[in-house]
Amino acid sequence: MQSFGGKAVEDFKIGVVGAGSWGTALADLLASKGYQIDWWVFEKEVKEQIQHYRENRIFLPGAALSSNLHPTNELTAAVSGKDLVLIVVPSHVMRETTEQMAGYVSREAIVVSASKGIENKTHLTMTGVLKETLPEVSRKHFAALSGPSFAKEVAMKVPTAVTAASEDPEVAALVQTAFVTPYFRVYTNDDVLGAELGGAVKNVIAIAAGVIDGLALGLNTRAALITRGQTEIRRLGVALGANPRTFTGLAGIGDLILTCTGTLSRNHTVGKKIGQGKKLKAILAEMRMVAEGVKTAKSVYNLSRKIGVEMPISHAMYHILYEDLSPKDAVYRLMTRELKQELDEE
Repeated sequence: MQSFGGKAVEDFKIGVVGAGSWGTALADLLASKGYQIDWWVFEKEVKEQIQHYRENRIFLPGAALSSNLHPTNELTAAVSGKDLVLIVVPSHVMRETTEQMAGYVSREAIVVSASKGIENKTHLTMTGVLKETLPEVSRKHFAALSGPSFAKEVAMKVPTAVTAASEDPEVAALVQTAFVTPYFRVYTNDDVLGAELGGAVKNVIAIAAGVIDGLALGLNTRAALITRGQTEIRRLGVALGANPRTFTGLAGIGDLILTCTGTLSRNHTVGKKIGQGKKLKAILAEMRMVAEGVKTAKSVYNLSRKIGVEMPISHAMYHILYEDLSPKDAVYRLMTRELKQELDEE
């Protein structure tokens, strides 16, 4: 029996922050293992649905939720006194949300981020933000959960594999133990930065893949885009000090393939509609859930330019999303760039 701070993992008190589709799927996964979950839900209507119907009808309709889930609109109540806190909120509200948690999260708690994004102003990944907003928590106690995992399929108990990344191997192993089930296999990794960059930047490439499909350019084009998109992710990661091997794994190529090809991908859906001629503002106005790649595209564009990393596909997506570049013109520019050798030196 694995333990941490004298307490068995099976006896952990767990709080979950966020009740979008992914937060709901993970909260229910933990609750179905027998954990009593205090769960912060932002919307009052969602809390009432969970209490009355044991279902999140807005963000994960059709999934029956465990009676071990205890929703609350009080953030501090959900995180106080917990051994493990799982945070699954949109990346652009990560700082605002977790600043309200400061002083309530135990110093010895393990804090896991399952959010994927890069903050626009600071260019920090989500655990980077958490280290600033939750300074009382030991720096080694932060972890990231990432990999190819659509919420709907996890809720359906479809076999899924992800990685738990932490700079402390013991923390990574504890997260692994807490989340693993016969249908949810968890690996460990000590490259937190790489896992988070893979999970964030793949959303930008997924929008690009959607654009390709919206333009009906075919499978050759999409395969090329995914492959070259992977190169861009690895370039950025290596430049920032990540382990290049991470990008060949679940948090890298695994998540990239899923998000670029799966019909459940919100980012791919946004891109496809853009490729079909719809405007971004109108597309986002129709969506209740967040397509993380839209905001992350701005972070990736500015960060890569700042550190001098070549990311032509990501830059093209920035110009499409924020400068109204025609998708067809973007494809032409990419295909007529200066000729290159395929493989980078590193």
